[in-house]
Amino acid sequence: MRDNQGHGAIQMASSPCLLEQHAEDICLGPPPADNLALMNGLSRVFGVGLGGPDSHHPDAHLLDELAPLFHKTSVCAEAPLERHQRPWTQVYLVQHGVVRLFRESPSGKISIHHFFTEGALVWPVFGRSRTPRNTLCLSAVTSCTLWVADFHRFRSVIRSHSEGRWARFALALTEELAELACMREYHKQTLCAQERYQLLLRDYPELVKRVPGWQLASWLGVVPATLSRLKKRSA
Repeated sequence: MRDNQGHGAIQMASSPCLLEQHAEDICLGPPPADNLALMNGLSRVFGVGLGGPDSHHPDAHLLDELAPLFHKTSVCAEAPLERHQRPWTQVYLVQHGVVRLFRESPSGKISIHHFFTEGALVWPVFGRSRTPRNTLCLSAVTSCTLWVADFHRFRSVIRSHSEGRWARFALALTEELAELACMREYHKQTLCAQERYQLLLRDYPELVKRVPGWQLASWLGVVPATLSRLKKRSA
């Protein structure tokens, strides 16, 4: 915003939610470069701050080597990213949007395992997923802006930095996905559909607004009609 003296100096940044108002006293600066969004995303994934004391951290140099591997792409809602029975070969950093990890039976039944949103790094965690025996699929839920890199080159750069670096990196996401999968299965066995829906509202309120109902139903382990009844009860 401009200061109260009319000198045009900028005292503070305007909230993004005000930009649609096109008010004269909102100053629009140049948009950040694409590579800044990429570096911010990678720094969050690896837990390394950009600049400051972390600028000399060994992983800061790792980010500089990884960034050129990625290219930016935009996809529409429901665009397929990885398919079953094909090796999963890419790494995806989500800048904007929601993607889903799922399996599809020969009859077309969908079983959704996880949703990834802004800031998530998605890659073929399981060795089988990198072969023609892959059973996992990845698709965009909403329109997405993604940074994409070749998985094998990505892994090679991380491995080149230190002994065991890739194993430590891979273990973190593997454990996270395993824990989430175990908890969902536990909830399906111990909680009724209404209780599971309340957990969804509590833990993932944004997904309820952004993900189509039939996908949320699959994630909860209920049919879409049941999810509609649960929504009405909670309204």
